[in-house]
Amino acid sequence: MAHLRAIVDMGSNGIRFSITDLSPATARTMPAIYQDRAGISLYSSQWSTGSKQPIPQKTITGIVHAFQRFVGTCRDFGVPESNIRVVATEATRVALNSEDFIGQIKKATSLTVELLPKVDEGRIGAFGIASSFTSVKGLVMDLGGGSTQITWMITENGHVKISEKGSVSMPYGAAALSIRLEEADKNGTHAVLRKEIVSNFKTAIKDIDLPPELKDSLKEGLSLYLSGGGFRGWGFVLMSQHPVSPYPIPIINGFTTTPAAFHDTETVKAAVESYHTSGDTTTIFRVSHRRASQVPAVAFLVSCLAEALPTIKTVHFCQGGVREGSLYSTLDPSTRSQDPLAIATAASSPPPSVPKLIAFFKSAIPSKLLSFPSSLLTDALLTAFTNSLHTHAPLPKDLRAVSGLRATTSGPLAAVHGVDHLDRAALALLLCERWGGRPALSPNDESFYTRLMALVGPAAAWWCGYLGRIGALLGTVFPAGVVREDTLQIEAREKDPGQIGLEVRFGGNEEVVMYQDGLQKALKEVERVGRRENWPGGEKGCVIDLKVFTDAGKMKGRRWKGKEDEDGNDITGGDGELDD
Repeated sequence: MAHLRAIVDMGSNGIRFSITDLSPATARTMPAIYQDRAGISLYSSQWSTGSKQPIPQKTITGIVHAFQRFVGTCRDFGVPESNIRVVATEATRVALNSEDFIGQIKKATSLTVELLPKVDEGRIGAFGIASSFTSVKGLVMDLGGGSTQITWMITENGHVKISEKGSVSMPYGAAALSIRLEEADKNGTHAVLRKEIVSNFKTAIKDIDLPPELKDSLKEGLSLYLSGGGFRGWGFVLMSQHPVSPYPIPIINGFTTTPAAFHDTETVKAAVESYHTSGDTTTIFRVSHRRASQVPAVAFLVSCLAEALPTIKTVHFCQGGVREGSLYSTLDPSTRSQDPLAIATAASSPPPSVPKLIAFFKSAIPSKLLSFPSSLLTDALLTAFTNSLHTHAPLPKDLRAVSGLRATTSGPLAAVHGVDHLDRAALALLLCERWGGRPALSPNDESFYTRLMALVGPAAAWWCGYLGRIGALLGTVFPAGVVREDTLQIEAREKDPGQIGLEVRFGGNEEVVMYQDGLQKALKEVERVGRRENWPGGEKGCVIDLKVFTDAGKMKGRRWKGKEDEDGNDITGGDGELDD
């Protein structure tokens, strides 16, 4: 079990235990095989009386018991003791009885607690953010309970660049700032506190010294990447207020919003307040009562950031924290540069002829077509789709489309780390369309399908439908994922704006092709996605001018004419023919 790594993250608002499998094939995605959390706030325990006190012995005893359970769990999983790392941050570092606290843990478990200096805490937090995306370029912030860190980051080909000065740490964590705000309420010193925070953040931006690549982007705006429990809570509230509602992806990592929405503190506070005053016993998804109580403090910080930071163009939320940062920092650049979805799907029996199948997909896309969303439907995403082309084939027919639709949000790919929401939505739509799309879904799942389409936008949704139907065609021609030579050729070109000329050539004679019902249906579905009534929102898409050839020449027509059952299967009894 040499590839297993155990991490204990002793944060200010909770203690997280995890075991991760860093086997080379999937190390980039850092799959956790065990996770647990002790809801013990080290920060609150030191400030429960209104003034700072040592960590109470009752709290220490509870933590020691949690550690002892985790040591047993590590033993059960076969984690080598040398692969267990305990990392403590601000709340432990500044505790009045810090030495006694970590000494009791050592005595009971033999585990050494590593007290992260401020600089290292910021560095590991930054690496956690880097692990959460395929690329990062902008400002990064980590909001814990006791402190917040800020620096800049640029990742490229697995290499991570941050400020030479590391990150700047300031005592404005969600829990710490809540106490400062209470004092300001009593003393009427909100303006003084705001001036202090704004000034310190402006100084921090100067101290981290933005590189030329980011300074050149100041006019159009920088991307802002956010981590830490306080920001994650803020992100989940923003999800609950998103125009696509209910928001279809219940994962904070990869959620992106606009600066206007991020800075709309009144809407966020009102959303949280409505749950507390309505008498409803539920809460906003993934926003605990503790997080909800800290929203006013986070709102105050966000309003200060609006004054202090350079212009922001996009805001990204991530899950990456101490666990992810500790692990990601140990990976070599070549592993870090891998695409998470492509790696994860390659680990689950991909088709034998993946490169050839990818070539077919690319040949179905006209070159230099301006309407093609190349920034979303990347080579890496097409690779992940191709890897998954036959994944759902063993399932009953009724489950294939919905299993593809849910694969990235509650299925086997939901836990893949480092994926943004648009990639999750696009791959889900591709996999769903590969198995029939909307007509193959139950009414209960159609709403989810529609919301994913709204998330990626009508143009990208149409291309997911088109390439998904090309995937169905390829799956029919190559049911084992093995591409036989001279079996199929696909060529696409833009005939006119908004029209794709698609030529599909089969090896073999016309009769062999004509009487394959599944193949005829797959061809018909490719053409059907080009009809205007099937365009998402009726506004974005391309007309498909489909021509089918065999070795004998062009086939007489392209649409199967005959009766179909409710599943679209031909029931003409062998008398159907191609319709001119």
